[in-house]
Amino acid sequence: MLSWLPGRQRRSRAQGADGAVALITHTGGCHCGRVRFEVVAPAKLEVLECNCSICSKAGYLHLVVPAERFRLLSGDEVLASYTFNTHTAKHLFCSICGVKSFYVPRADPWSRSVNARCLDPGTVEGMSISPFNGRRWGR
Repeated sequence: MLSWLPGRQRRSRAQGADGAVALITHTGGCHCGRVRFEVVAPAKLEVLECNCSICSKAGYLHLVVPAERFRLLSGDEVLASYTFNTHTAKHLFCSICGVKSFYVPRADPWSRSVNARCLDPGTVEGMSISPFNGRRWGR
């Protein structure tokens, strides 16, 4: 049995006098539900909308977190990987429904980029979207 309940919030770090943002556990996954994950992040998300070829075609909104704040709950056996160019980024997607709900970024392989569009409803209190020029990144 899975340990997640959609829409359930668990506080990870309280906002303190130093202004640290409270982190909660969000859940999400692919369209068919075989890939499920949890990610610890603020309730008000700051995401990036990249204009590179793969992100713009997929409509991906990047919520980047350290790898230790991401946990795959199920679906490892159905994940497939796509790489291109430097083959550093690991574009993981569900081999059943084709949805890329998270991946390992080229710029920071010690983090995870979660597609904010793949988060379950109920925990996200707001989302600010900033553009990112991925077409020119690394030049």
